Amino acid sequence: MSYYRARISKLLAWMETAKIDLAIVTSPANVMYLTGFYGDPHERWMGVVVPRQGEPFLYVPVLDRNKAEAVCDLPVHTHGDEDDAVRLLLELLGCDPAGIGRIAIEKTHMSVARSEQVQAHFSGSIFVNAEERLTAMRLQKDEQELALMRRAARLADEAVAFAFSQIVPGRMEYEIVQAIESFAKRQGADRMAFDTMVLAGEKSALPHGAPGTREIRRGDLLLIDLGIVWQGYCSDITRTVAVGEASDRQRAIYEAVRKANEAAIAAVKPGVEAAAVDRAARDVIAEAGFADSFTHRVGHGLGIEIHEPPSVHGKNGQRLLPGTVFTIEPGIYLADVGGVRIEDDVLVTESGAEVLTAYPKELQILPF
Repeated sequence: MSYYRARISKLLAWMETAKIDLAIVTSPANVMYLTGFYGDPHERWMGVVVPRQGEPFLYVPVLDRNKAEAVCDLPVHTHGDEDDAVRLLLELLGCDPAGIGRIAIEKTHMSVARSEQVQAHFSGSIFVNAEERLTAMRLQKDEQELALMRRAARLADEAVAFAFSQIVPGRMEYEIVQAIESFAKRQGADRMAFDTMVLAGEKSALPHGAPGTREIRRGDLLLIDLGIVWQGYCSDITRTVAVGEASDRQRAIYEAVRKANEAAIAAVKPGVEAAAVDRAARDVIAEAGFADSFTHRVGHGLGIEIHEPPSVHGKNGQRLLPGTVFTIEPGIYLADVGGVRIEDDVLVTESGAEVLTAYPKELQILPF
C-alpha cells in the first residue's frame, strides 16, 4: 500500500465507524495530504472523493490533469469549465444519490454557495464535518513529513543569513524582500510560505507590518519574518537585529524576548498543555516589565499550511503530542523603540523538544 493510500485507509476506517457513505475533501492542504497533489483550483472544483464502498479518486479541473497524474496514484478524473462539476461527479460515482445517507465535507473550507450546489444534487443526504478527523491525522507528523520540514527550516535559516548580508545604507525594506525571495527560489523553494516581512525602525513594532519604501538606518531594530515551502511543507522563522548600534532600551527588550523564547522551548514536552508553553514565555516578559507589549499568542501549528492546529495560547488546554510541530515566537512591541520577535519551529519529541530552526539568537549588531 502506498504512503498516501495508507492515509486514505485511515480516513475510510473513520468513515466506517461514523457510518459515513461518502467523503468529499476539497481544501488544497488536505487534498495534498491525502494524494501528494497540491493545486489551486481558484473558482473551479477540486477534491479527493472517497466513497465508503468503491474506489477513491482525485477530481480536478482538466487543465490540472497532467500535473495530478504525475504525482497521484489514485485514478484522476477531470471536469471542464463548461461542465456542471457536481452533476459530473455524481455520474462518476455511478450510484443513486438517494442511497448516500451521510456525506463528510470540510465545513470551514466549503463556501455556502458550494455547499448549496452539493446539497442540490444530494438532497436527501446529511452533511457532517470531516475536519476534526483530518486535523487529528495531520497533527502528528510522520518521519517523511518531518524530513521535509527539517529541510524547509534549514532553508529558512539560510535565507535569514542571506538577508542580513544584504543590509547596507540606503536599501529599502522592499528591496530586502525581493532579495530574500529571489534567493529562496534559487535554493529550490516551492514558494514563500507567506508574504515576507522586513520591518525597520518604528515599523518593527508592528507585528503584522507591511514592508515598503522605508530606508534602513543606523540605530534601527530590523525584524525579518519569513517562511519557506519545501516540497509542500512550511517553515517559519523570525529574527531581529540592531543596525549599527543598539540602545540600552533595545538591548533590554531583546534580552527579555530571547529569554522568553528559551523558556517556552524548555516547557515543551509530551503531555504538557499548550497553554503552559504560552505562559512560560509570557511570565518572562511580564517579569521584565513588558506584559502589555506582548500582544499575541506565543505560536501556531505548522505543516502543509503556515497556520495549523494547535493554537498555542494561554487558554488552550490541548495536550502536546509527539510529532506535533509549532512555532514559538514571543515579541515585545514599543512604538517609540521598535519591536523584537524571535521565532523558532519546534517539534514535540518523545521526551521533550527539537528546535528545527537554528539561526543564532544572540543579539547581533550589523556593521553599518
